Amino acid sequence: MSGVAVEWDGAVATITLPSPALSRALKKDLREVTRAVAEDSNVRAVVLTGTGKAFCVGQDLAEHAAALDEDPATAMDTVDLDYNPIVTTLATMPKPVVAAVNGTCVGAGLGFVLACDMVVMASGAVLGTAFTGIGLTCDSGMSVTVERCFGLSRARALLLQPRTFTAEEAVSWGLAATLVPAGEVRTAAASLATTLAAGPTVAYARTKQLLWDSLARPLSEALTAESAAQHELSQTADHAGAVTAFLAKQKPAFQGA
Repeated sequence: MSGVAVEWDGAVATITLPSPALSRALKKDLREVTRAVAEDSNVRAVVLTGTGKAFCVGQDLAEHAAALDEDPATAMDTVDLDYNPIVTTLATMPKPVVAAVNGTCVGAGLGFVLACDMVVMASGAVLGTAFTGIGLTCDSGMSVTVERCFGLSRARALLLQPRTFTAEEAVSWGLAATLVPAGEVRTAAASLATTLAAGPTVAYARTKQLLWDSLARPLSEALTAESAAQHELSQTADHAGAVTAFLAKQKPAFQGA
C-alpha cells in the first residue's frame, strides 16, 4: 500500500507515511503529495511524520534487489526520479516544514528529516545513515545536510561507518531542538506547525532560501553528484552482495569491487 495520507487542520497540512520502507508506489505518492502541499496557498506550514514505531527506514531493499536483477544500470534511477524531487520540495517549499520523527529513521528517511526546517524527535528513536552498510554512498542531499547539521568530523564518522545513534544524541548534536515521549510527537509537531502557520510565512520562505543559498555547494549540484555516485555504486558486486545478505539476514562480506 502506498497511500501517503494528508490531513488538514486549518493552515497546517500533515503528511503521514503509511509504512517505513520506501516502495516505488510510496515514493511516487510522496513526491506528488509534497509538491501539492508546496503549491497550495492555503497551506502555511507542513508536518511530515510516519506510522507506528518507525518514521522511515529508506529504500525498500526487496524491491531494489529486484531492480538490480533486472538491470543494475537503471536500479538507481529512483534517485533522480524520486529522492531528489522530494528533498528539493521539502527544502525549498515557501513554508516551514516540521519533521515529526516518531521512531526509527535511517537512510533516505534521515535525508528527508534533514531537508525539513525543524524537527520534533521521539525519545527512544534510533537514527542512522546505513548507506555504506550496503556498499553505497549517501543520497537525498545528505552529503550536504549531514555535514551542515553535525559538523565535518561527525559527518565523516556517520557517513563512513553505518552506525546508529539515539534521539538523545541527535538532540545533543543539534539535529532536533525538541525531544518528547513517543506518544506526544505528533501533537508537539502539530502545535509547533500551528504557531509557525500563524507567523510571517513570506519571511520564512525567504529565510529558507537564504539558508540553502549559503551552502558552499548548491543543493542541486550536491543532488546531481550524489545521483551519479549512486548509479556507479549500484552496479558494484559489493552492493549487490550486501543487498542479498541483508534480505537473508546475513552479514555482508565486502570485496571492494
